[in-house]
Amino acid sequence: MSKLIATVFGIGYINPGSGTWGSLVALPFFWVIYQLAGVLGAVLVCAMLFYIGWKATEIHSNQTQTHDASEIVIDEVVGQFIALLPVALGAYMTRSPIEHLWPAWISAFLIFRGLDILKPGIIGSIDKDETALSVMLDDVFAGFFAACSVCVLAGIFHVIS
Repeated sequence: MSKLIATVFGIGYINPGSGTWGSLVALPFFWVIYQLAGVLGAVLVCAMLFYIGWKATEIHSNQTQTHDASEIVIDEVVGQFIALLPVALGAYMTRSPIEHLWPAWISAFLIFRGLDILKPGIIGSIDKDETALSVMLDDVFAGFFAACSVCVLAGIFHVIS
């Protein structure tokens, strides 16, 4: 079961770019969660996925004797969820269908992927630690900074339009 969770039902075995595939699969999953449970549901599922992903990553890493193997993509799902939270909040606050905020979806995806790949600053520092928690946390921080960036871009867009 831990292998299925860590690899998000095998998505992590798609090459090249398993992390990008993990982030992509998070998009429709997030949309469904938002439609069914709203912003609070998305936050709760994100927290649950973080904990379950952390434990599944720990077990999978121990079983495979690897650290942050490329097939582990549950961390990308969690990070992408965090990056998308401002989009959900924006949809809720403006009473707009979440899919109408597609520029924010694209921004959240691209910024998160860029931060996850480049690993600037604290993201890279966390990534150097060789624990299952660090596998999850570098993407949590990338998601957080992507979410902040989405908020800044939304503010700029609001001012210029």
